[in-house]
Amino acid sequence: MQTQLANGLTCALPASSPLAKLLASQRTWVGPTAKQRLGILRRAKSIAIVGASPNPARSSYFVGTYLLQSSDYRVYFINPMADTVLGHKAYPDLASLPEVPDIVDVFRKASDIPSVIDDAIAVGATTVWVQLGIWNQEAAEYGESKGLTVVMDRCIKVEHARFHGGLHLLGFDTGVISARKVVR
Repeated sequence: MQTQLANGLTCALPASSPLAKLLASQRTWVGPTAKQRLGILRRAKSIAIVGASPNPARSSYFVGTYLLQSSDYRVYFINPMADTVLGHKAYPDLASLPEVPDIVDVFRKASDIPSVIDDAIAVGATTVWVQLGIWNQEAAEYGESKGLTVVMDRCIKVEHARFHGGLHLLGFDTGVISARKVVR
């Protein structure tokens, strides 16, 4: 296997060598910039949460709650094992939704991302947003090659709150300047 190193040199490495495995695990894919992510969130009208859970202890439940309460998005929940999530109908798959979602927000393990990308392409979605802590570089590259915008390893709730001045409640500097008075 011919490998390009960070210093620009190339060398031949056996694919089974520890160094080849380490280099293959390095993250080289870069998704949309902060400005581009803001544009994605501003243009979107609907979000489908794939892997939505009715369990309040799950992060998808928390994100769904936030999106319903703090945004104007039409939020759809995808979970073939649930009838409802947060009092809303749960759909078995993306193809069952009443509309094509602008963003497919994914709460599934990394190995499931390629099939979610295929489902998103099949229904005509344009953006797949893979949640914080989930990384599948090959799937991201594949999605982009099929014309999708892919955001990966980022929480849509954190990004939305950051761009709308909402993270100050947790003590983060959001970079948003506002004259809004905080009710205490």
